[in-house]
Amino acid sequence: MSALKKPFQLGDLELPSNVFCAPLAGCSDLPFRRMTSKYQPGLIYCEMVKMEALIRNDPNTFQLLEYETGMHPIGGQICGSQPKIAGQCAKIIEDLGFDVVDFNCGCPVDKITKDGSGSGLLKTPELIGEILVNMIAAVKIPVTVKIRAGWDDESINAVEITHIVKKAGAKAICVHGRTREQGYRGPANWDHIKACKEVADQMMVIGNGDIVDALSAKRMFDYTGCDAILLSRGTFGQPWIIEDIYNLLEKKPVKFRSGLDSRDCLLEHFAHVLTYRSERKAVLEMRRIGCWYLKQAVGVKSFREALNRSQSTEEIGQLLQSFPWEEMAFNSQIEMEEV
Repeated sequence: MSALKKPFQLGDLELPSNVFCAPLAGCSDLPFRRMTSKYQPGLIYCEMVKMEALIRNDPNTFQLLEYETGMHPIGGQICGSQPKIAGQCAKIIEDLGFDVVDFNCGCPVDKITKDGSGSGLLKTPELIGEILVNMIAAVKIPVTVKIRAGWDDESINAVEITHIVKKAGAKAICVHGRTREQGYRGPANWDHIKACKEVADQMMVIGNGDIVDALSAKRMFDYTGCDAILLSRGTFGQPWIIEDIYNLLEKKPVKFRSGLDSRDCLLEHFAHVLTYRSERKAVLEMRRIGCWYLKQAVGVKSFREALNRSQSTEEIGQLLQSFPWEEMAFNSQIEMEEV
């Protein structure tokens, strides 16, 4: 059985803890990472970038890799299916100052899998090993890999890939408990994570999928025996989940988060977005981000609608300030069991 480790060793790299924050494509931008990094996760990732775009020096790709000194330790994640350029791309990530480089074999979206990248690589496990060997040979920083349980229920091969990744020399494998076919639907099957841990030997196994609060983080550790956890969508609208997990696993009180806590955090997130995005992009992003902070709230339909109709950041600011956050009720308040 594994548990919270502070500090946590990943190869030769010492991390503050074994609670990590995922590279969420289209979501974990610089403002998002400012919000999560303040709660001191063990490792935080930038958004996934394509190997081919790195080689082309695509400016939009390099914007995705922007980070601040206070965000260390920080990881960069690459995706692609060409072994010949994998080492060069890993070296670019290392030269940009990243502490870890991760190889994505889990992204389920069609535009990534259509050329055999992301979770498309689950169909060609040996190619994963070939790409990793090239990456590891090119850099001194730890190389990790993220996979899913398999392409579909008829081709579960996470354990097979764990053996391949281990042989290639990766320092850790992150296993998401869903198949590519599932996407993000249905429950994550943690049995696959547990099975990978049982064959990983000295390689670290990171558990991912359905960690939505401190209690589910504890259950992930307890059930799978994983060495670390990767928080993904559970960070949406509650960046403090990291602090909650630390407190629960250290047998400290887990703070009740009120509507006012959501307001303060959302206003801070809004301020970061304003400094980073154009007016139009800030409006579009805040329509989505605002709903993250309301996802557990009840009786907020009209407020959501007003937020989604907003046409300016000034209008959004007025909405956020005028909403009666202190009266906000939640669907349920999860009670933490004894640990």
